[in-house]
Amino acid sequence: MGTVALPIPSEDFDPSEVAISWSILSEQGHQVTFATPDGLPGKGDPIMLSGEGLDFWGFVPGLRKVRLLGLALRANAAAREAYIRMASDGAFTHPLRHDELTVEAFDGLLLPGGHRARGMKPYLESVPLQAFVSQFFDSGKPIAAICHGVLLAARSRSSVTGRSALWGRRTTALTWRLENSAWSMMKYLGRFWDPNYYRTYVESSSEPRGYWGVQAEVERALKSPSDFLDVFQSSPDRFRKGSGLFRDSPTDQRPAFVVQDGVYLSARWPGDVHTFARRFCDILESGKT
Repeated sequence: MGTVALPIPSEDFDPSEVAISWSILSEQGHQVTFATPDGLPGKGDPIMLSGEGLDFWGFVPGLRKVRLLGLALRANAAAREAYIRMASDGAFTHPLRHDELTVEAFDGLLLPGGHRARGMKPYLESVPLQAFVSQFFDSGKPIAAICHGVLLAARSRSSVTGRSALWGRRTTALTWRLENSAWSMMKYLGRFWDPNYYRTYVESSSEPRGYWGVQAEVERALKSPSDFLDVFQSSPDRFRKGSGLFRDSPTDQRPAFVVQDGVYLSARWPGDVHTFARRFCDILESGKT
C-alpha cells in the first residue's frame, strides 16, 4: 500500500471530495497525509456541511435553519459521516505545512477542490503548493485531481518544460455547465445576497461570461482545448452523468465521469468522488498506465 499526500486549504474545502477520498484510500490500506498552509487542521466549507444559507431566506437568522434547497445541495449523508470520522483522525488533526511536502515522501498525490473564494483562493494561488504539484507531475508518480483541484494542477508549471503540468494531458474538471448551473441557481432561487458563492473567480464587465470558470482556465493551460473532456454524447447514462442531479455511490457508478491519462486521474465535482477515489486506488495499487 502507498502513502498519499492530500493538501487542503485552511478552510472552505469541499467536504465530500476530501472526506470520501480519505475514507476510501484509508479503507484500501493507503496512508493519507494531510497538509495545510500553516500546519493546523483545516475546516470544510460549513455551508456545504449544513446546507444553511443556501435557500433565499437564509440571510434571516431565525429562518436560516429551515432548509429546502440547502438539504438538496449540501454534502450527502455518506460524505457528512465520513467528514466526522476524518475530523478525529490523527492524520487530519496533525497535518504538515504545504511547504514541508516533498515528492520523495509520497507514492501519490490527491488534489481536492472547493469553490468558496475566501478559502480556496489562497490554496489555488499558493506558490509553494504549485511548486510541489509541478515537481510531483515531473516525477511521474500517480496524481488525482477533482473539481478545482484540477485548476491547481493547471496553474502548476513544470520546471522541465516551463508549461502547465497538464500540457499534453487529457483531463476533465468542473465543467462550465455545472458551474454555471449552480451560479444561476444561487442568483435566482437561493443565496441571492451572495450570488457568487459558487464562483471562485468572477469575470469583469469587459470579459466574456465564463472566462474565469474552471473549465475555461484549464482549457487555456492545455496543449489543445480538445484535451478537456466532458461526458460523451454517446454515453448511455449521459443525462445521469451530466445533469448535476445525480451523485455516484459505492454501489452506483453511473452518474460519475472520470478521465484517466496514464497515472493522472481527474474528475469534475463531488458527484464523481466515489468512483474517482476507487479508480485512484486502482492506479496506486497496480501502477497501471
